[in-house]
Amino acid sequence: MADPRSYREIITKAVCGKGRKFSEATHHIRPTERPSSILGCWIINHTYSAKKRGDTIEVSGTYDINVWYSYGNNTKTEVATQTVSYTDIVPLTMKDENVISEELDVVAKAVQQPNTLEAVISENGHSVDVQVEREFVVECIGETKVAVAVNPDGVIEEYPLDAISGDLSDDDYEQIDPNFLQEEVDKS
Repeated sequence: MADPRSYREIITKAVCGKGRKFSEATHHIRPTERPSSILGCWIINHTYSAKKRGDTIEVSGTYDINVWYSYGNNTKTEVATQTVSYTDIVPLTMKDENVISEELDVVAKAVQQPNTLEAVISENGHSVDVQVEREFVVECIGETKVAVAVNPDGVIEEYPLDAISGDLSDDDYEQIDPNFLQEEVDKS
C-alpha cells in the first residue's frame, strides 16, 4: 500500500458528465399556395441553449425552415418560411460521482447542425413534410477532487534542452532513400 503522504488531493474543474443524442423530427410547413413540386429546402438561423435537468441535459432551440416550391402547375415559385422550436433531452452516459459542488457549467455543441433529409408534399397536398436530423454532444463541468501522486524526492530535473535537436546533419540526409515511395508503389 502506498504511503498516504505520497498523494495530494486537488480540487479542480473537470468534465463531470458527458452525453450525446441524435434526433430526427418531421415538421409540417404550410405554404400560402398549394405546392406542385418541391424545388429545395434549407435550414437557417439555428440557435440553442442547454441546461441541466436531473441526470439529463435539456437542449432547447429554434431554426427557420425554408421550402422553395412551385405552384399553379409549376408556373410560379415561392419560398415558405416557418420557425420551429424543439427540445432534446440528452442523457448523461458518463457521470463523475465525486463532484463537490452543485454549480455545474453546461456546454452543448451541435455536431450535426439541423439538416434537411427529405421534403415532400403531404398526402393532403396542402402542406410540406420536412424531415430533419440533428445531433448534440453535451458536457457538464464542475468542481471535483482528484488525487495526484507526489514525488517524495521533489522536482525531477527537466530533460536537458541541448539533448533535444530537430536539426538533421548531412549524415542523416545520406541515410534517406529518395526512392522509398516509388518502391512502395511498384510493390502494389
